[in-house]
Formats: sequence, structure tokens, C-alpha cells
Amino acid sequence: MTFSLLSILALVTFICAYGLVMLEEVIELKKSKPVVLASGIIWLLVGILAAQNGASAEAAKAARESIMNYGELLLFLLVSITYVNVLEERRVFEALRARLVGAGFSFRRLYWILGLCTFALSVVLANMTTALAMGAVALGLGRGNAKFLTLACINIVVASNAGGAFCPFGDVTSLMIWQAGRLGFLAFFKLFIPALLSWLVPAALMALALPSGGPAVHAARASLKPGAMAVVVLFAATIFISVLMNTLLGLPPVAGMVLGLGLLQALAWFTQRRKDDLVLDSFREMQRIEWDTLLFFFGIMFSISGLAHLGWLALANTALYAGLPPTVANILVGPLSAVLDNVPLVYAVLQMNPQMGESQWLLLALTAGVGGSMLSIGSSAGIALMGLAGKDYTFGKHLRWLPAIALGFAAAVGAQLALN
Repeated sequence: MTFSLLSILALVTFICAYGLVMLEEVIELKKSKPVVLASGIIWLLVGILAAQNGASAEAAKAARESIMNYGELLLFLLVSITYVNVLEERRVFEALRARLVGAGFSFRRLYWILGLCTFALSVVLANMTTALAMGAVALGLGRGNAKFLTLACINIVVASNAGGAFCPFGDVTSLMIWQAGRLGFLAFFKLFIPALLSWLVPAALMALALPSGGPAVHAARASLKPGAMAVVVLFAATIFISVLMNTLLGLPPVAGMVLGLGLLQALAWFTQRRKDDLVLDSFREMQRIEWDTLLFFFGIMFSISGLAHLGWLALANTALYAGLPPTVANILVGPLSAVLDNVPLVYAVLQMNPQMGESQWLLLALTAGVGGSMLSIGSSAGIALMGLAGKDYTFGKHLRWLPAIALGFAAAVGAQLALN
């Protein structure tokens, strides 16, 4: 079906929708609208082609699997963003902001503190969750200074993807390669220096454009609302439980996140006995979630799964690994993952199972992990942070720093080839 007229039309539909996403700031069209429409059109074309070829059952199965995969991601994001919103409402980030500002830190020093904390935490918390948490801190620190906020958000996305690349459960693609048995647990830590360079190089270049001075100091100190520390403990426990259930029991991480949401709801119920404005309303915080971003993620995943069912991703991977040396193919996965999403790309590579040694599988894990940093929509961390930051962090603003991020990607690849 790949080279049929309807299949080519599906590919063109996706390209056009992606072009509209890139023009979001110019045409003022929400990024979810073109990709959701495109996903529906693509699967309509898939359904017609499948019916013509007597493969409707296979197409239906592929569509259900794609929706199921998105359902897991949706619940994971819902819980993560809800926790971040509750922490913001309990003034946790405001208190942290007040403490950092009170220390007299400039924008430049805050920029590096945020990046370093993000890089370190993403090893444990996974890149998307870390980007949400640190992004909320950045928004509190840089409120009123759009230039700092944009650079801080880009720095956080790049650092979170870099930190997640050298840990087996820091990124979805690393987890896939580890679970498939292509690399051992400790082998991933050989990527530490290349991953660090993929963040440090663009971070140093972007730091040159940081505004001078620091956040405005407010006279009043930010005090935590009742239950704030309980929410912090619950959030940390939720992440720990998710990792534990995944590594020890083999359950998807979202199972632990759902348990954490239940614990948060229980805490909210206990606060309802209060009759003042300090009552914790978790449903109110869920209403503040940016649905444009969540629907955008659905549109991208559903569209790509449709194209994959038509054979376009398999064709791309076959062209890469059958026609090019493995080093070149693995490097090209990086920029491709920024456009097509790294998860289906790595999944296709694992299904092909090219004969590669440890160094080449490490190169693939690196490029798939940090390549998505080139575009704001190239990783779950970037997409989630766009939903949190709104107009302060958009596709266009991230795109302006593509050369610096690409230079960091090149430095990481060079270090990987030299060291491993």
C-alpha cells in the first residue's frame, strides 16, 4: 500500500499539517488543530486502503494500539501536570523563587542552576516530569522577563533530554533498548560525557544572550500554604513508585502515576474540612491543564502510527540501515527523531534488528535521546513544557536556537565516536 495514491496523499497531509505547526506564531493557529485534523484524514485513508486490500482487521488493531499508547501517555501527563499545578497553587515554586532571589542570584546564575538541576534530576525522574517541574520554577523566577523565560525553557528541554539519554529509564527510547536486551544496564552510563556535551555546548551559547541583572526582589516573603510539603512528598513518592513498579514488576510507569493521583485526591479530601481559601481543590488544578498540547501530542502520535502502518517508517529505516553504514544511519536517527518522534523510529530499528555491536547501539541511544532537542516538538519534554509555558516558549522561539543545539548534538556524537 505504501506507494499507492492514497498513501502518498496521507504523507502529504502530514507534511502540510506539520508546516502549519511551524507557522503557529505567524498565522495564530493552535498547534493541535492541524495535526488532529491530519490524523483523522490519515486514518480515513488507511481504512480505505485496508478495506481495498482485505486488511481491515490489521488496520483496526494498529489504530487501537496507537490509541492505547496515547492513553498511557495522556494519564502520565495529566498526573504530572496536575501535581505541578498543585505545587504552584500551594506556593512551593513561589517560595523557592523567593529563596533564590533572596540569595541575590542573577539571571545568568539562575539559568545555570536550573540547567544543572534539570540534567541531574532527569536521570531519576525521567525527562518529561523533570522538564515540567523545573519549568514551573523557571516561570516563577522569570515572570515579566520574556527573554530569560524563553532561554531558560530551551535550556531545560535540552538538559532534560541529555540527562535522560545516559540512564536506562531516563527516556522512553533508552528503556526500549534496555528492555530489548541490546544493551546492559551499566552500558548506558558510558554516554555520560557525550550527553553532558549535548547540553553544555548550546547552554553556553545561549547564555551569551541572557539579559543582565536578576529577578525583581519583592518585599513580602512567600510562605507555603498548608499541605504544601505533603504534596511535595506525595509527588516524590509517586515518581519513586512509578519507577519501582516498572523496574521490579514490569508494569507501565503510568500505573504508579495513577496511584499517586489517587493519593493526591485523598489529601484533597482531607483539606475540604477547611472553610477558607486554603482548601486544596485538585480538580480545579486539573482544569488549568493546557489541552492544546495534549491534543497536539495525540495528533502527532496518531498520524505517525498511520504512516507507520502504511509502511513509510519501515521504508525510511530500511533505506537507512540497508543503504548506509550503521554509524551514518544511527547519526541520522537524531534529526529524524526531532521530526518523526524517536519512539516509533527506535521501535522500527529494534524490529529490523540490524547486526550492530555495543558501540553502535550506544550511538543510537544517544542520538535518539538528544536529537529531539533540536525542535520543541521533538520530545515529550518540549511538548509538555510548551503546554506549561504558553507564549513564553513556542516552536518558533525554540527554532531560532536550532544551530546551537545542532552544534551540541555534533559535539555529543563526536565524543561518543572518540570515547566508545
